[in-house]
Amino acid sequence: MLFNAYEFIFAFLPITLAGFFWLGANRGLRPAVAWLVAASLFFYGFWRPAYLLLIGGSIVFNYATGLGIARLLGDGRQRSAKLLMIAGVTINLASIGLFKYADFLIDNVNAVAGLEFSNLNLLLPLAISFFTFQQISYLADAYNGEPVERDFLSYALFVTFFPQLIAGPIVHHSEMLPQFRKPGIGRINWDDIAVGISIFALGLFKKTIIADNIAGFSDPVFAAAAAGETITLLDGWVGALAYTGQLYFDFSGYSDMAIGLARMFGIRLPLNFNSPYKARDISEFWRRWHMTLSRFLRDYLYIALGGNRAGQIRRYINLGLTMLLGGLWHGAGWTFVIWGGLHGFYLIINHAWTWLWYTRRGVTRSDGWISVWTGRLLTFLAVVVAWVYFRAESLDAAHAVLGGMSGINGAVIPAHWQLYAGPLAPLLEQLGFRFADLGTLSRISVVPWLLGVLLLAFFAPNTQQIMHKFDPALMTDRKQRIAPASRWLSWKPSKLWVLIVGIMAAWAIFGRTTTSQFLYFNF
Repeated sequence: MLFNAYEFIFAFLPITLAGFFWLGANRGLRPAVAWLVAASLFFYGFWRPAYLLLIGGSIVFNYATGLGIARLLGDGRQRSAKLLMIAGVTINLASIGLFKYADFLIDNVNAVAGLEFSNLNLLLPLAISFFTFQQISYLADAYNGEPVERDFLSYALFVTFFPQLIAGPIVHHSEMLPQFRKPGIGRINWDDIAVGISIFALGLFKKTIIADNIAGFSDPVFAAAAAGETITLLDGWVGALAYTGQLYFDFSGYSDMAIGLARMFGIRLPLNFNSPYKARDISEFWRRWHMTLSRFLRDYLYIALGGNRAGQIRRYINLGLTMLLGGLWHGAGWTFVIWGGLHGFYLIINHAWTWLWYTRRGVTRSDGWISVWTGRLLTFLAVVVAWVYFRAESLDAAHAVLGGMSGINGAVIPAHWQLYAGPLAPLLEQLGFRFADLGTLSRISVVPWLLGVLLLAFFAPNTQQIMHKFDPALMTDRKQRIAPASRWLSWKPSKLWVLIVGIMAAWAIFGRTTTSQFLYFNF
């Protein structure tokens, strides 16, 4: 079931809210929590009921393993606790590996060794990476001596809570479960409902009106590249920039909708998306993009590898390995490996430059607009290049798009644009441009769409800034200061904002022709 589906908006969500608050008010919190767990499992099983066995088995296994680790530590059996933790993490990773990477491994073994092993062709269970990583963090925390959740129902809620189940944010049990024990939880709070609906509507608008519409400019380019067609300068850049905007507003929209849904129940999820295209370097980009995944990779992989404790060279190796594995986490394919490797390379260059140019010389980084915007544009271009690998169906398709972006295949301009070029048309032809039909990309609307999307990403306040007076989300990076939006753009419970949110919600729900899946559901 999708957050943007009619059955979710008009049936599942109101029924789940009504049941939760009725039970909370009349039967107590525990029946309300049980209802929410059951509803979340229904939400997950609506896609494919058979995989309820997988998520159910994962919950039981990790709950028992976490308790076992805590009990062994309590008995002073450190070595046994460590072995159990390692076994638990290994089994979790093996479950991801079986469903997500088995065919990828088989294909590569066949290609290298000339063998003909058959693929397993297992259907990837929805959200397996997210709920597995969340439980791996639980096992690691248990081994580190943090309190474990001993109530099975509460643990099941921690894993299955439907707003964050499918594509994050990846939450710590210490962040969410105490909120379900606060006074007043289980009883309706109209302020939370108003804030939650507003955030949900903003996210729904981003997804259905912005992301889904701009997909019409990126999909034809990458489909053409996958089919072996020649990609030229304009269509290459249009495809790459359109996908850059599509993914941004698709994931931003999902993140807002998850936070808004949780807030309706009185729960604040961690912030997971914070205007990443405003980042002035790649390190800041990863503190703003999929923030809870970045936190997981830092806390449970980068630091486990040694972090920066063994000198600069080892630090760079650890960064590269972390991002390679982070890329592979997103999908079983060499395109994802290269995407992760590129970001690892970017981070190494960024940290080396920072150390050589600022730390070693004792120079303070400039906050002037030239420095800020130079950093933003360079970071943005690096991210766009990497997104080509992230989106392409194969390495050949990615290289076709990148080749077009480089100009090696020439520059083709939509034929009817020749009318708008006027006297510049002959000059453009002399410079090597030619006019021809480009299908979907010939639409003149591609220009305002791309400009509008990029201007919103670079200059518009994000949802966290608009809703700042009501603390919409938990901050995962305490070092980051989020400047509030101007007084005119700050949300408040007023008739004007009811009208604005109502128009956006109606447009997002009824102004679309299809219901599309969120891009991160594939990971």
